[in-house]
Amino acid sequence: MQTSDLNKGADISIFSLHPACRNGDHYIAGGGNFHIIKGISCRRVTDLSTDSNAVVYRLHPNCQGGDHYLAAHKYFYIIFREKRTLRVTADMKLDLDVKEYTLHPKYRDGLYYWGRQCKPPSSTITERIAIEFQLLAGFFCSFYLLKPASEWGVEFCTCPDLSKDERTAVYSVHPDVLNFLPGGLSVTKGPATGMWESIKTITNDSSALVTWQKKITKKVGYNKEKMTQMTHNWKIAASASVESGELAKLIAKLQFSLSAEYGGSHVSAENKSWNEATEEEEQLTLELKPKESLYLWQYKLGLGHDSVLFCRDLKITSEPNPPNEVPLPPAQT
Repeated sequence: MQTSDLNKGADISIFSLHPACRNGDHYIAGGGNFHIIKGISCRRVTDLSTDSNAVVYRLHPNCQGGDHYLAAHKYFYIIFREKRTLRVTADMKLDLDVKEYTLHPKYRDGLYYWGRQCKPPSSTITERIAIEFQLLAGFFCSFYLLKPASEWGVEFCTCPDLSKDERTAVYSVHPDVLNFLPGGLSVTKGPATGMWESIKTITNDSSALVTWQKKITKKVGYNKEKMTQMTHNWKIAASASVESGELAKLIAKLQFSLSAEYGGSHVSAENKSWNEATEEEEQLTLELKPKESLYLWQYKLGLGHDSVLFCRDLKITSEPNPPNEVPLPPAQT
């Protein structure tokens, strides 16, 4: 996703990643390049969708294993969360021009970190001096971090120095941006839920054995209308390999697979039907003892108040309480 304003959700565009640029552990933007870190290797490209001008190198041992990576004003910044340190280097391959700072407590809980490049110098000497002063004061070179949801929702902060509590500004994140981020749907839609829904109760009020035979109508598949609403303000590039409906499915499946900490259900819906939801009929034949009741249940997954996925399988119980088991495998961690 690319946007010109996280707060306003402006100019949101969706692009496909080139196969060589997928599955990175960290992505860094800066200086006209993108750096993709995977393990102890780094791939530098000028375009993530085309893998242009790709160069691969091995990270210096001191630059390996960081929890967060970002780039700003010609330097790379590596955050080591456990050590609470911020390592600054001009070259992640050679580890040149190194400085190390203590990460300020205010900035230790970020989910994502990134940097803004300095504004290019002006052509006049007077304006150059003015800009240089503002650069030193931290007005142009800023750091950003996305913080987890609080009582005010998900926010991002800007600051001139991650090691000091100076001139921090805080802004909200637009829902259209949040919908794309892992765990974002739990904020905009509500946490993922999984539940058995009662779709039919059958009772034999007589004193004789009864054979009950009828067709049951159930909804099966994916609630496309509810989920594609979140992509209405996204511009999906013609080169993208996925349409809005399919993209919404992928994001929803990811949300379900996340742990409860990030609003997920930690279940895998990969093997369930993800076709657009339709009404289906199923013929059932049941024998009921005198005065016996049977209860039919269907499992569904939802986000907040919206039901998103209706599983095909039915469960029949003799008690009015829903089944305890979850008919979906746990998500892979």
